[in-house]
Amino acid sequence: MTRNLPTPVPMSLRRPGRRDRLMTGLRFTARGYAAVTSRLRSIEPTPVDRVLRLVVADTRAEADGVLSVCLVFADRSDLPPWHPGAHIDLTLPSGKVRQYSLCGDDTDRRSYRIAIRRIPDGGGGSIEIHDRLSVGTRVTAAGPRNAFPFAYPHLARADISRVVFVAAGIGITAILPMVRAAAASGVDWRLTYLGRSTATMPFLDEIGEFDPDRVEILTGERRSPAELLAHAGPGASVYFCGPPGLLAGIRAEFDRTGAAGLHFERFSPEPVIGGQPFEIRLARSATSVHVAAAETALAAVRGAVPDVAYSCRQGFCGTCRVRVVSGAVDRRGRSPFLDEPGTMLICTDRAESTHLTIDL
Repeated sequence: MTRNLPTPVPMSLRRPGRRDRLMTGLRFTARGYAAVTSRLRSIEPTPVDRVLRLVVADTRAEADGVLSVCLVFADRSDLPPWHPGAHIDLTLPSGKVRQYSLCGDDTDRRSYRIAIRRIPDGGGGSIEIHDRLSVGTRVTAAGPRNAFPFAYPHLARADISRVVFVAAGIGITAILPMVRAAAASGVDWRLTYLGRSTATMPFLDEIGEFDPDRVEILTGERRSPAELLAHAGPGASVYFCGPPGLLAGIRAEFDRTGAAGLHFERFSPEPVIGGQPFEIRLARSATSVHVAAAETALAAVRGAVPDVAYSCRQGFCGTCRVRVVSGAVDRRGRSPFLDEPGTMLICTDRAESTHLTIDL
């Protein structure tokens, strides 16, 4: 049955993140099927001030180490609409803020579903959710936001004849609503879903309801990027969500496919490129911290102040923004609205000179 899909959210909306959840939505496009030129487009974020006061209505084990959480308004009234690829910024009872993709049905206005893989050596957010987020727990969320939008129905106007989805592990949470939308719309699509084993792969039951000729489930043996992009080619648009190592291979192979576009999310922060070492002085404790060339200021500061606030580690969310007492800032964040004079995002920004003093 065909349904009318909502207009995709513009790429100007932001997606913060951290290790407990998917990182940074980016879009890589090759202009022209011959892939004569290509470029990486970063997202220009915009703030979303909407705060949702939600209640945990249900939790469910979806796979080994993966828990889904159903969130609702206490009065079960309609939640704000969302589009495939969207996420919410969830504030846990501990105060930790984490970002999770909405992986349920976007036509269901009464509930949001997220899914979280337990990460024992992560920042603690996934452990808190698995161990302490029970039915009836009240949480707050911001959003929904979308920096990884599924572009259909605009695909037809862009001469896109096929959509290829590649999801690895918990990356299926961002991809699943897109596949559902593609299947409902009649667009030609293919899904490749990778995991260590079927026991660790969430939502296989839901994926089993799709056309089996369009779905490939891969476990165990490593597959090459060329195999994963076998269905990509001229007229295809690729959506990928998975770990950094696999992303690097996908991006390299994509240039050889002649496909029209590659849209992806990351699990981890991008490495520091072209960084110079500098000293950062913490004004409140009169402590000086050395920041290495390939190290973020946040990583260095955490050695002296372990409980310093942070979330996305990408320059999106503003959690780590601090006041600059002295020194010039080399701004590298992805959020123009966070580039407030006299402040810096210690997760991405650096010093223009050799010294910087911050109010911390």
